[in-house]
Amino acid sequence: MLNLVLFGPPGAGKGTQAEFLVKSYDLVHLSTGDLLRSELAAETELGLEAKKFMEKGELVPDAVVIGMIKNKIASVTDAKGFIFDGFPRTVDQAEALDEVLNENNIPISGMLSLEVEKEELIKRLLNRGKDSGRADDQDESVIENRIKTYHEKTSPLINYYKGQNKHHGIQGMGTIEDIAGRLKAVVDSL
Repeated sequence: MLNLVLFGPPGAGKGTQAEFLVKSYDLVHLSTGDLLRSELAAETELGLEAKKFMEKGELVPDAVVIGMIKNKIASVTDAKGFIFDGFPRTVDQAEALDEVLNENNIPISGMLSLEVEKEELIKRLLNRGKDSGRADDQDESVIENRIKTYHEKTSPLINYYKGQNKHHGIQGMGTIEDIAGRLKAVVDSL
């Protein structure tokens, strides 16, 4: 089973590249962002709790996210693998994910880390905000806070996966096709 962590700061292109990987390798796309947005749209208790944090550009608490992921993994029994997009975001979450996956004998195959310059991230997110209407992509101060939060709380995951020899840095600048080609080369080597 091929299980990939697709990693990178907000605006790195994780969602776009996840679509390519899903089609290329017949994987299940597990996007916590999508799961959270669907909970928000349904105005569930989980969604309303998550909204408080998301509106400030902060991370949703681990217990909420881990519970959602565990339920999703359990509900998909015929998968060839998963792409984890937007999860894990902290070392604690990575350890919890490893525990859940190891219980099912389906460990992480590799972490694909998209590397994009800050100015490009801001530009991409502001453009996405215009197109999508997402409030968290329309306010530059919220975007700056999301990128800062990423660097402070999320980037330590690189060392976590390096320690397992599963980290693969991918240049996330260029055309969608160029980036997809770089990802494919790494995935094919796993």
